[in-house]
Amino acid sequence: MNDSSEVKLHFLDYWRVIRLRWGIVLLAFLLVMVTAGVTCYFLPREYFSKVTLEVKPENYRPVDTFGTSGGSGRDPGFVATQFQIIQKTEILYPVIERLRLTEKWASGGPAIPRQAIYIRLLKKMELREVRSTELIDIGVYDTDAQEAADIANTVASVYIEKRKELMAELIKQGLGQLDESVTQQRKAVQEAYAKAAKLRTEHDIIDPDPENPTSQEITLANVTREQQAAGDIKLKVGELTTQLQQIDAAKPEELPVLLDTIQMPNPTVSKVVAQTQEATVERARLLNSGLGENHPKVKALQAQMDVYQRQLKDQLEAVRNALRTKLTIAQNSKQDIETKFVASQKEFTDKKNLSANYYEAKNNYLAQKKLLESAQQQFNVESMKIRVSTVPAQIHERAERALGWSRPNIAGYMSLASVIGIIIGTSLAFFIEYLDTSVKTLDDVERYLKIPVLAVIPKNVGVLHRQPVDSPDAEAYRILRTNIEFNRKNPDSNTITIVSGGAGEGKSTTLCNLAYTCAKGGYNVLIIDADLRRPSLHKLFDMDNSVGLTNYLTSKMDFSEVVRPTKIENLSFIPSGILPSDAVGILNSQRMVDLIATVKRKYDLVFLDSPPILGVSDASILASEVDITVMVVQHRRFPRSMLQRVKQAVISVGGNLLGVVLNNVDTKQDSSYQYYTSYYDYYTPQKEEKGKPNPRLEPVKIPAARTRPGQSADY
Repeated sequence: MNDSSEVKLHFLDYWRVIRLRWGIVLLAFLLVMVTAGVTCYFLPREYFSKVTLEVKPENYRPVDTFGTSGGSGRDPGFVATQFQIIQKTEILYPVIERLRLTEKWASGGPAIPRQAIYIRLLKKMELREVRSTELIDIGVYDTDAQEAADIANTVASVYIEKRKELMAELIKQGLGQLDESVTQQRKAVQEAYAKAAKLRTEHDIIDPDPENPTSQEITLANVTREQQAAGDIKLKVGELTTQLQQIDAAKPEELPVLLDTIQMPNPTVSKVVAQTQEATVERARLLNSGLGENHPKVKALQAQMDVYQRQLKDQLEAVRNALRTKLTIAQNSKQDIETKFVASQKEFTDKKNLSANYYEAKNNYLAQKKLLESAQQQFNVESMKIRVSTVPAQIHERAERALGWSRPNIAGYMSLASVIGIIIGTSLAFFIEYLDTSVKTLDDVERYLKIPVLAVIPKNVGVLHRQPVDSPDAEAYRILRTNIEFNRKNPDSNTITIVSGGAGEGKSTTLCNLAYTCAKGGYNVLIIDADLRRPSLHKLFDMDNSVGLTNYLTSKMDFSEVVRPTKIENLSFIPSGILPSDAVGILNSQRMVDLIATVKRKYDLVFLDSPPILGVSDASILASEVDITVMVVQHRRFPRSMLQRVKQAVISVGGNLLGVVLNNVDTKQDSSYQYYTSYYDYYTPQKEEKGKPNPRLEPVKIPAARTRPGQSADY
């Protein structure tokens, strides 16, 4: 079996347990639902009102001397903090006092401590933070709709008042700190000014504008310009030197390109170079045409080219002389500028050394003065904020009297109760199934007894000889008859007793129907009612029980006097008779042994009914005297341990336990047994065509090897 089949089988087993225990599931479900309904009925009806409040961060923070606030930006934890503050005693105690909840909730009884009122009020409140906003919903549940609205609105009002008081206190503290900072800064400015003035007088420094910070930067700017000029002329000298070196190393024909490179273009040079190139090309053409070196035309071109070369050399020398002149001028300028730069730098250093302390004091004074101006300006701004009305929180939706109650949520509670009821019922069903050790499946029988199940008898099967001939209930007993026939090792083993562990398991009905089925199959059958304590077979056959087996065993009555024919062909019956009080244990006698030997020869099959084997000793005696013992086990009645005791009781007396009949199986609930009862549809009478027999009603032939003398082959 693959995994999917196993999973499917397990699911069907679970469903079978629920179907079998549906009464427990239903009972648990109803109990939970009734409990929930009664609870909801007695729960007080509470009304809900809420106020929507927008909380705003404080727009005022204490500032420092430099005018920067103590914090900036939106605090991500601000709303969560206010959410918790609303639930604290600083907010709720004033609410309790303002609404006089201590007297109101006491209801004329003893006074309730304020702490208890606070806890009770806190339980009534339901706060919710609206995600990604600064909104808080303050909700209140109360049995009085108007009181719920009043509490919610009062909580919001008290919170806003507390926030305003807090902000006023913060502003007051901040202005005090700022005023103190301004005073201290003014003192620092006065001290810095006095120090700078003293240094200016001591060093005889002339500063026409002590409040101007740029006066000391003029000399420094001059030095910087001269330093920049020295750098520029130095670069120019280097550039001219490089160009002169390139001109000295150049050839005449390279002069045009070189002049363009050093940005000194000369049209004359370009023209001469072009003429030289044309003459060179023409001379080459004449030579190629066959003229010699001494030809007049060739000599004329050569003379012209020589003139061009002298002109290029003259121009190259003129460029060299021009560059040398520029380089000399630049070098002289460089020396003058460097001399001035050194002098300016020395002058600046001397002045700086003399006035360094003064300028340091002056800069400190100007910086302190600037800070004072900034602090004074910030103080003026914050003073103006006092006159501006601040709104730390704003109510966007006031709480109103609810039109209907909100708690308890009966629909939600009952839905939850239904789910819990089903879970409890199902769990209880599986728990009881786990505790139930009765026989539930064929595997239980075969696992604990190690013997086969001969037949499965459905629930509510009646006595067959009182039903129509084609009753589908008979097929289960045909299967039982066939299994007994083919499982007995010796064909002469024809005395059979059917036992059970307890009373009421259906062994007498099973024996009666099995004997009837065998008789209808052609066997010569005898039934002996050996259940002397509680005989019942005579009732099934509607016969008198006054004379029977007890009379035969306790007297010298002849066998023919106690055996009686029944209305069923091939079926005879010996009733139990009335058991005398002094004849207990008469089955354990030689006359009983002789009786079994007699009926064994006269009949094809002999069935002996017995009392429960665990109740009295008669069943054990019969099991030891007959050839075959068949155990009847009622489905889902007695524990599995009882099977072991029944089997041990049969084996201990030397009985031959052939197999088990699983009786009273509810095939509608236990789907695993449905294939045992598929004959219900198969053997249901069908409409036959005229003149044609129904093949489903054809008798089955018994194998020749199993047919006894005088036995019909019709099953």
